[in-house]
Amino acid sequence: MIIAFFHTTLYVPIYNLLIFLVSLTPRADVGLGIIGVTLIVRLIILPLSLSALRTQRAMKAIEPELKAIREKYKDNKELQAKETFALYKIYKIRPFASILTLFIQLPVLFSLYFLVRKESLSHVNVSLLYSFVHAPPALSPVFLGLILITGPSLLLAALVALTQFLQAYFAIPLPPKREKKKTDSKSAAKPESMQEEFGRAMALQARFVFPILFAVISYTSGAIALYFITSNVAMLLQELVVRLTKKPHTPIAS
Repeated sequence: MIIAFFHTTLYVPIYNLLIFLVSLTPRADVGLGIIGVTLIVRLIILPLSLSALRTQRAMKAIEPELKAIREKYKDNKELQAKETFALYKIYKIRPFASILTLFIQLPVLFSLYFLVRKESLSHVNVSLLYSFVHAPPALSPVFLGLILITGPSLLLAALVALTQFLQAYFAIPLPPKREKKKTDSKSAAKPESMQEEFGRAMALQARFVFPILFAVISYTSGAIALYFITSNVAMLLQELVVRLTKKPHTPIAS
């Protein structure tokens, strides 16, 4: 039941969109078609993506206030959560925007992954096509006439790692580590909290571990690598747009 629903609502539509875009490219280039599919998906979820990026920057801006709430209500987790969400409401912050964006992307990525694994990228499976989608006589799995995307590609995997690192570098700032000062106990700097340590660890993983992980995954298929590269570049451009249009975060007037 779930597999049939997934096949009808995601797999077949994405395959038809891919073939339609490929039919518009020179030499029926499947790689260009995959880039087109990725850009369309990114365009559809653009409002959510921009909201998630603005949320990240807003969270950084109100970090002192969040820290004050955690310190004030450290013995009352329920009240701490209530005050935190009240602060989010004041500044119009949607903390779950990035999670929603991820949930939308994952089914598309899974569909594309299984499509690349199951379907041939050298000819069209006409049994999956809608009546209004024109099927090109043949497909070219050689991206730009240079890179075969039906198998592993070290070059594309390396580009995945590079673009993933750049995207994480600009989108996820590395929290500075507190320096221990040799002073008396009253004026000594407080040790990093567990939340600060966790945030720093996640930022480091996003910068150095995830690029390697995604590169390894992408190495299995040049088509999947193209999806990640295009998606990473699109997110980098979104980050640039958010930075250029950055506005001070002010509370809503009551």
